[in-house]
Amino acid sequence: MKSITESVYASGIVKSNNQYNIFSSINGVVKQILVKEGDFIRKGDPIMIIQNQTAMLNTENAELSAEYNTYIRNEDKLLQIQKEIELAKRKLKSDSLLMTRQNNLWAQGIGTKTEQEQRELTYQNAKTTYENLKIKYRDVNKQLKYASTQSKKNLQISKSMLSDFTIKSELTGRVYSLAKEVGEMVSSQTSLGVVGDDSHFILELQLDEYDIIKIRKDQEVIVKLDSYNDSIFEAKVVKINPLMNEKTRSFTIEADFVKKPGILYPNLSVEANIVLAKKENIITLPRKYIVNGKYVLLKDGSKRAIKIGLEDYVLAEIVEGLDITTEVILP
Repeated sequence: MKSITESVYASGIVKSNNQYNIFSSINGVVKQILVKEGDFIRKGDPIMIIQNQTAMLNTENAELSAEYNTYIRNEDKLLQIQKEIELAKRKLKSDSLLMTRQNNLWAQGIGTKTEQEQRELTYQNAKTTYENLKIKYRDVNKQLKYASTQSKKNLQISKSMLSDFTIKSELTGRVYSLAKEVGEMVSSQTSLGVVGDDSHFILELQLDEYDIIKIRKDQEVIVKLDSYNDSIFEAKVVKINPLMNEKTRSFTIEADFVKKPGILYPNLSVEANIVLAKKENIITLPRKYIVNGKYVLLKDGSKRAIKIGLEDYVLAEIVEGLDITTEVILP
């Protein structure tokens, strides 16, 4: 009577929790590296500075434009129009008085019709000029406010883009690798290094598509790491990624350590068995004695049908057909 554990095999690597590759949002040159490999960093700490000359010049231009287009700096344009409005208002008042006087004279039979019409035309022109200047004042005022606001916004955008050139950590953890040196070119598609949470490690395992339907969350995982020789560690399934890798015909699952080693590093090789079921004190038989999963050969050479239950890589549970006294031979 023996125990048997049915499991499926998976292999993979150790990863730090939330491990990610560092990328720059812009192209440029590494100006300064502010950390070393192995350093502990907190979320928001600067990792490296990327220099982009074009962006710096754009920011300087935006600063000049914002200063040039400030509302206060351009108030003299409005003051000039206000002076023109005041002069136009005085002229309108004067032309109004002259027109009234001319109309009174015309009513008394003094003057000519042409003189009266000329006064009216002069008054209307003065009125139109006055109204147009008021409209001009409102329009210029709006334009100056818009230009000032737009310049400030452009400066904010340029500065925010410039701040992107300081790459900061997205989490509290450790710098595991740096792939660039000062003076090297970088692009938005180039990995600059790896950062991860060194307080929590997970197992990223690859599982054959044939076995994926057997896997459930919280199943026990027996783990072996090459760096720990023959030691065995326990984990459990925490995530099943549902999309199959078409090239390898495999699925990725994640497991959390229940019993873990004292020291771990990202990318350590892992072999694992995901436990599907366990039974103890049962009749078992080495699988090499079983033919087509249906029968065995007895000592006298005859066949006997059997029914098997759980299987591992060596043994199979015998549910029906044999007892502990039955002698069998290899086929």
